[in-house]
Amino acid sequence: VQLQASGGGLVQTGGSLRLSCAASRRPFSNYAMGWLRQAPGKGREFVAAISWSGGSTRYEDSVKGRFTISRDNAKNTVYLQMNSLKPEDSAVYYCAQARGSDVTVLAFTLWGQGTQVTVSS
Repeated sequence: VQLQASGGGLVQTGGSLRLSCAASRRPFSNYAMGWLRQAPGKGREFVAAISWSGGSTRYEDSVKGRFTISRDNAKNTVYLQMNSLKPEDSAVYYCAQARGSDVTVLAFTLWGQGTQVTVSS
């Protein structure tokens, strides 16, 4: 399975972006999926995850209430809707596939290439 992320760009503080991540092959729907990000000079950090069915989600505290992760298994795609963006959200965002199907214990085993998100102040 290959993961292709898109939707990044430059946006002003308070703006919105929607990231997409398309999986090239099945079985996409068997696995939990997630988004992580990495800012310059920092390590990669967890942002959000969604279970195989979409019934369970997890978020990093700083994005709760602003970001929403979703998935469409028929399209083999996971999304990250980002609202009320802040400069500190600027980073390269990566989608990833987890080893398991739920979000209780997350171990990401497959990574896509990143997409740059830049939020200007």
